[in-house]
Amino acid sequence: MLKKIILVLTLAVLCCGTALAANAKNPLVLMETSLGNIKIELNAKEAPVSVQNFIGYVNKGFYNGTIFHRVINGFMIQVGGFTPDMTPKEAGAPIKNEAGNGLKNDRGTIAMARTGNPDSATAQFFINVVNNDGLNRPSPDGFGYAVFGKVVEGMDVVDKIKAVKTGFKQGFQDVPETPVVIKSVKVIK
Repeated sequence: MLKKIILVLTLAVLCCGTALAANAKNPLVLMETSLGNIKIELNAKEAPVSVQNFIGYVNKGFYNGTIFHRVINGFMIQVGGFTPDMTPKEAGAPIKNEAGNGLKNDRGTIAMARTGNPDSATAQFFINVVNNDGLNRPSPDGFGYAVFGKVVEGMDVVDKIKAVKTGFKQGFQDVPETPVVIKSVKVIK
């Protein structure tokens, strides 16, 4: 009987250790904003193109000094394309849409922003503040929005951002009246 208990405990440890090891391979990113820090785990296995693209921008410092330029409480908060004076940042080439990767646009996940062209995502991304089933593949346009990570710490900061007062600025709507700025983004693991 004792041997069976030891065997079961050993298998449980091996199983959990394997799961932890699999998660340990996912990169972690720390985003420091003017309202607090957000830690994000990236899904490198499910969304390799999106993760590589995002890390490329992170390593270049592209996101430093950008603002959350589209904030819609009850939907999402979007970032990665504009400076505080609403000057657009020049992004690189578009990437392939990975919305068919099995990840869902649930609260706390991050996904690539894009235009009506499914393969148009570049640097902009958003954090879902609710479950957005209508953004999953197939969305009404048949493609969906590619999830490539999730917030693992700092949802309280996300909730602060989603609650800021917004308005119109230079022809854009849903722009925070007081800019919410990304101070830095860095890969921490």
